[in-house]
Amino acid sequence: MDQLIAKAATLLEALPYVQRFRGETFVTKYGGSFMDSDDPATRSGVARDIVFLEAVGINPVVVHGGGKAITKALAESGVETRFEQGYRVTTPESVKVVQQVLPHEVNPGIVRMINELGGKARGFSGTEIFRCQPFRPLGQAGEPIDIGLVGEVTEVNTAPLLECIDQDITPVISPTAIGEDGQVYNCNADVAAGQAAVALRPKRLVYMSDVPGLLQNPDDPTSVISHLPVAEVEALKDSGVISKGMIPKVDSAVRAVAAGVEKVFFIDGRMNHSLLLEIFTDAGVGTEIVEK
Repeated sequence: MDQLIAKAATLLEALPYVQRFRGETFVTKYGGSFMDSDDPATRSGVARDIVFLEAVGINPVVVHGGGKAITKALAESGVETRFEQGYRVTTPESVKVVQQVLPHEVNPGIVRMINELGGKARGFSGTEIFRCQPFRPLGQAGEPIDIGLVGEVTEVNTAPLLECIDQDITPVISPTAIGEDGQVYNCNADVAAGQAAVALRPKRLVYMSDVPGLLQNPDDPTSVISHLPVAEVEALKDSGVISKGMIPKVDSAVRAVAAGVEKVFFIDGRMNHSLLLEIFTDAGVGTEIVEK
């Protein structure tokens, strides 16, 4: 009986959040090792949480990653994988593999999981949704580095996404884009999700990955910064707390907040139901980035 009462208490704790967010849109970046787990329950855990959001009247929009699947497919195709400044160098040969893996393998798998669990999802290649310009990271001396067909999302076609939202369907989008030259580009999924949030103005933007949040000490998983105002971001970048692959995530979060997103969350997708715990409980489980 105590267990049943505890379950009821959990539902009551979630109730104000359900009431508050009903009808709102949430953009979620779905990426990390849990996407490639051998355990079906782990792979489907986030999909189940997405279905829960649908069931309580929230409109999820999903942008997914797939770096490990791309690396595996490139290796099987005999194409070398090389990184510069943490970014995958994308050649015309490798972008063909990316365009095969992300919208035709990873994306349908996520859509299928959501639909099999009772939700409603529709897959989109990023080339249907995103436009981009070539992205050139800066080297140590400040010089631009040519990393090939890697794009930075500059424009979002929101019409098909809004149509899905109107029909209570979850759009699931791969992180590829079309450049002004008509070329397909590989894009950073974090930046793509952030730009989707800038365009859609959702209530929440959630980044799911393999870390518990933004860490004060990268070697200490317990050092999660639970609350981060955007005004403190630059100091953390200067001190090296925000570095490497976390920089595009945080920069995208700051842009989203400036565009009107109330909160951006960084959470660990490996934790069971971390998405629900962050949204529907008082404590939360990761880092939230807010205006103040």
